[in-house]
Amino acid sequence: MYSRSLLCLALTLAASPLLADTVWLKNGDRLTGKIKFFDGGKLLLQTDYGGAITLDWKKVATLESDQELLIKEDAVSGERAKSLHAAEPGRVILANGETPRTVELASIQQIMKPKPLVEDLTWKGNVDAALDYKRGESATDDYDIDLKTQARHGLWRHGAEAGYNRQYQDGVVASDNWNAEYALDRFLDEHWFWQGRLEYKHDQIEELERQRTLGTGPGYQFWDNELGAFSVTGLLNRSDYLFADGQKENFYALSTKWDYNRYLVGKSIELFSSGEVGKPLASVADYTLDAEVGLRYKVNSWASLNMKAEKDLVSGADGELDETHYSLGFGVGW
Repeated sequence: MYSRSLLCLALTLAASPLLADTVWLKNGDRLTGKIKFFDGGKLLLQTDYGGAITLDWKKVATLESDQELLIKEDAVSGERAKSLHAAEPGRVILANGETPRTVELASIQQIMKPKPLVEDLTWKGNVDAALDYKRGESATDDYDIDLKTQARHGLWRHGAEAGYNRQYQDGVVASDNWNAEYALDRFLDEHWFWQGRLEYKHDQIEELERQRTLGTGPGYQFWDNELGAFSVTGLLNRSDYLFADGQKENFYALSTKWDYNRYLVGKSIELFSSGEVGKPLASVADYTLDAEVGLRYKVNSWASLNMKAEKDLVSGADGELDETHYSLGFGVGW
């Protein structure tokens, strides 16, 4: 009798998913899995039968979850719910240990796992490394590493980038440069923000040895969710150039900056592009361009393979620069 009871209990546990979240759709379908994130009108549900599934929030009738989630009904504050319970279509019940509260699904802007210290902190980024060895009439060794990360809390967003490239041709250093950038965004509403930006570049080989740029201006976020992001920023910049012969130049410029990424094929492939095109207000150069475009294939939840092309151009200036760099490498993301 005792063995039979244990067998019934084991079969019951095996038949019912542990801590599974459930989403009911307006067409009557019911999906189970784990709620990962909701933002930008898209709910990401991780399942063991279909991987990550993206659901249109307008198609969701109600949902339930046994995990602790942060529910945000505006861009700043949120409520930590110990669990979610299903309600009538278009609503969900937040259970937080006190009196349960029923809210409209349409009023919810974000759902996420609460972070320690800063509950609504979202942090993402990746480090890509590439090595290229070519042996023929000449021997070329190329080393490249890039870091890009972004953190957001409430109405503030921080972005940082850094990169280093070194190339040898027949044992002689042909390229040796690094760059760093920091940007701070203050969102004015769901889409509009104001950005302040500092960028520095240093080149040991080219005639244009150092570049420092300070800029500020408005930006527009078209979308930013689990499927990707796209933003455009218009900036008024002051740039300071130092050339290898000791000459200095400084000027103001207007520029347009973009940052785009999009996940495809169940988030296994990422298409990304970022860069800036500028027009100096003085006659020091015709225009400048600093851009990259590439693909990233996710091997697992943290590792990826990537390939990209980078373009760095300063046209019509002393020490004119025109470089195109291609790389294929390995990356780590979070």
